[in-house]
Amino acid sequence: MTEPAVIDQAAPLHPALDLTLPPAPVREILERAFAEDAPSGDITSQLLIPAHARATAVLNARVPGVLSGATVFRDAMQLVDPGTHVELLLADGDTFDAGTHLARVSGTARSVLMAERVALNLVQRMSAIATKTAEFVRLAEGTRARITDTRKTTPGLRILERFAVRCGGGFNHRYSLSDAVLAKDNHLAVMTGGDPAQLTALLLAAKAQLGHTTHFEVEVDSKEQIEPVLAAGVDTIMLDNFTVEELKAGVALVAGRARVEASGNVNAGTVAAIAAAGVDVISVGALTHTVAALDLGLDVELTAA
Repeated sequence: MTEPAVIDQAAPLHPALDLTLPPAPVREILERAFAEDAPSGDITSQLLIPAHARATAVLNARVPGVLSGATVFRDAMQLVDPGTHVELLLADGDTFDAGTHLARVSGTARSVLMAERVALNLVQRMSAIATKTAEFVRLAEGTRARITDTRKTTPGLRILERFAVRCGGGFNHRYSLSDAVLAKDNHLAVMTGGDPAQLTALLLAAKAQLGHTTHFEVEVDSKEQIEPVLAAGVDTIMLDNFTVEELKAGVALVAGRARVEASGNVNAGTVAAIAAAGVDVISVGALTHTVAALDLGLDVELTAA
């Protein structure tokens, strides 16, 4: 196997963000993944690969990107066999070029082959999210806007996908429905019964029931809703599917009385103009719901014990 080239380590894209994952939920995700992928072991490797055979492998980047899931890759390998040795050559949040070697693995061949798909699936998806996030963060540079994710994540993988967003230099929105109040258009329609004149009073009554530390955000889809929502003293107002000119007008109207979030129609072609409109937050569902796995491969060599 060829030796990897010397790696030029890159600093994390946003060193202020927490780039650690709690071990317990990661282990739970991995246990579920292996219960699905190898409920009774890997019968192919058991049939074809001698028990004493050893394997060495390199996690290789076939395209450039931002790494996320390095520790998850390691944990997946070692959950199958604690004796598997994994050397991480880059850290989560580091950038890399095509051809970069990201990790080295050595252990029993059966263990490496059994862990390969689960380990790759997760590191490929997480790195794709980090890479896409980094693109949006770069496009918003020079503005005050934070790029954040949404709850449009893969069920059961939210903690990993949110971590990947941080690896790309983005920020996390509320983690779950239990973390903050976010009244969207459907909530408002039910609350008001179609009578917008009641909006301020209803929001004030709702806010009065909250603890003082609970964040209160309201989505609006027209400029006319901004003043009634602000009159309720909300913390954040979300301008949903506003044009860039409407966003500029909305930011001017809010005038610092609440944090302003832009949502809807955000893509690589629009995010720079949205950020330049002066909003504080841009939430982007596409960071997690439409990414394609980044092309990373595990190049394995089997050797005799």
